[in-house]
Amino acid sequence: MVRCNEFRCSLGLKCRFFSYLYIPFIILLWTTLQIPLSNTAYAEPENPKLANKRCIRCHGKDNYAREAANGEMRQLHVTAEKFQESVHGGFDCVDCHKDIVKVPHYKGVDRKVGCVRCHQDLWAEAQSRDEHADETRLAVVNEKTESYMNSVHARPSIDDQSRTNATCYNCHDAHYITPFNTAYRAEEKFQIPSVCGKCHASVLEVFNDSVHGREIRNGNTDAAVCSDCHRSHKTEISNDTSGRLAITAQCGNCHEEQLDSYVETYHGKITRLGYGETAKCYDCHGSHAIKRVSEPGSMVHNGNRLNTCQACHENATEGYVTFQPHGTTNNFAEYPEMWLAAKGMIGLLLGTFAFFWLHSALWFHREYQDRKHGRDRPHIRIEDMDMPEGKTHFRRFTKWWRLAHLVGALSIMLLALTGLTVLFSGSAWAPYVMNLLGGPTSAGVLHRIGAIGFMGVFFIHLIYFAYHIGRQWRTFEWFGPNSLVPNWDDLGDAIAMFRWFFGLGPRPVLEHFSYWEKFDYWAPFWGMTIIGVSGMMMWFPELTATYLPGWVFNVAAIVHGEEAILAVVFLFTVHFFNNHFRPDKFPLDTTMFTGRVPLEHYRHEHRREYDRLVASGELEKYLVDAPSEPLSRGSSVLGATLIVIGLSLLTLVILGFLGI
Repeated sequence: MVRCNEFRCSLGLKCRFFSYLYIPFIILLWTTLQIPLSNTAYAEPENPKLANKRCIRCHGKDNYAREAANGEMRQLHVTAEKFQESVHGGFDCVDCHKDIVKVPHYKGVDRKVGCVRCHQDLWAEAQSRDEHADETRLAVVNEKTESYMNSVHARPSIDDQSRTNATCYNCHDAHYITPFNTAYRAEEKFQIPSVCGKCHASVLEVFNDSVHGREIRNGNTDAAVCSDCHRSHKTEISNDTSGRLAITAQCGNCHEEQLDSYVETYHGKITRLGYGETAKCYDCHGSHAIKRVSEPGSMVHNGNRLNTCQACHENATEGYVTFQPHGTTNNFAEYPEMWLAAKGMIGLLLGTFAFFWLHSALWFHREYQDRKHGRDRPHIRIEDMDMPEGKTHFRRFTKWWRLAHLVGALSIMLLALTGLTVLFSGSAWAPYVMNLLGGPTSAGVLHRIGAIGFMGVFFIHLIYFAYHIGRQWRTFEWFGPNSLVPNWDDLGDAIAMFRWFFGLGPRPVLEHFSYWEKFDYWAPFWGMTIIGVSGMMMWFPELTATYLPGWVFNVAAIVHGEEAILAVVFLFTVHFFNNHFRPDKFPLDTTMFTGRVPLEHYRHEHRREYDRLVASGELEKYLVDAPSEPLSRGSSVLGATLIVIGLSLLTLVILGFLGI
């Protein structure tokens, strides 16, 4: 064994001297060289390209991988050429990997790349330079970033609350994000299902067998992938209202015609109002396993439609399957019933409004001219008449008539408010009104309450007259002076009225009920038949579909909505004009609320009945006192309130027609 004090180095020095002087010198030299090298090359590199080249020495090796902090092997290979062509190609590696300060770096380094913060900082910097208007792509990226922060992926994971459900680099390969509108970007679409499938493996398996998945495998770039339905950055939970609404809207990006027809149905209108309660596209067609209609596995295949309907409508019958969820009124070949119903109702609306608006316009002009030339004075003065003291008014309507009118008016206005909100769901005002109503469920309850009120007045009225006529059926005057049944005299009065409009004759003298009052009376019979029957069909769909085919629901929805528009517009234009807005009545006639009208006004409007009652000596039994001050004031307030409500509803209809 050689002893240390006998050992001599190649320089002729003893080992102990070498240990004392040479080794410390080497250590000092090594330390001195290491400090500037690490600081210059890796912490703050003067040449970014050089820094990236240093990283590529290792990360450019094929299949380069290292053990991550969790013990799993992580692939760390980067293709330098492909990276240079990406949107991040102009950045240094350490611009994103800020935790890497030396090479080689520690084993097991976890990812600490802040994609969100980096994009936010870049956008803030652009705004500070007032260059954000020119940074169009950066603006889009910033928008996507904000969307991601509000998505389900950015929320804490159920399994690990310290981590998000998915980070940017779980979906994107940050090294290879290609510029927008490039061939590479189009190819990346085909990889999206497999990317999503890393976390949603079971969904990917189902999707691959769907019509969308098969089209993607066939290279169809127009076929839908995960992000086309769920949105790439603002992904929501599908069962949430926002998620259901978002997916439905996304379906329309590819299926525009189907979406347009869908939003015309009740389901679609409620969806457009922002509520998720009704059936959406995937409730009928499926979601990830969508098949063509002709395929036996499709939810809307002829053999499966009833089961699909019964998922929501438990008592659905075979009649349900013939309902046309995407039927339109402009295709006679495929949907003749809907085409005929729509064209018929449009003709009815145009004909009705053309006649009565012309009638109102001519009437207004004639009465205005008469008032202008002083020809509107009452034909008789009360003080010149030999009447009982204080009896200055004519009893026009009983309290039951007035009560029925009030209940009917309130019911119609409630029906109009709740129905128009759904009918014009695309208008800007509709969501606000629906919110005030408490949502579709509450609005539906209120609509049915209005329907019960209107139908109640209607049928009680029929029962009353059936009883009245039954007691006097031998002597009842069907075409008598007090009858509401139209007769030839009404046609003569209408012709005489138009002659007066044009200055070709005197103003006609009328009976107890004028021809326009009879029209106001009988119009609800038509309206009740159309609106009532169609409404009942939709109220009880299971019963309806038991006896009638499904397409009747399409027709019922058309005639129900169009007749409702006819009723609302007619009431709040023609009816209001006849009773309140023409020069002789303006601004408000309270007869229907007080039940009585000044005698001179009554004689002016119903001269024929007045003369008949005077001749028979029966006028006096219809004379009453003027309404009390409280009754008069209350009637004015009530009448003005109903008029304001009616005109407000009319305004909503106009805005709805204009798409505002």
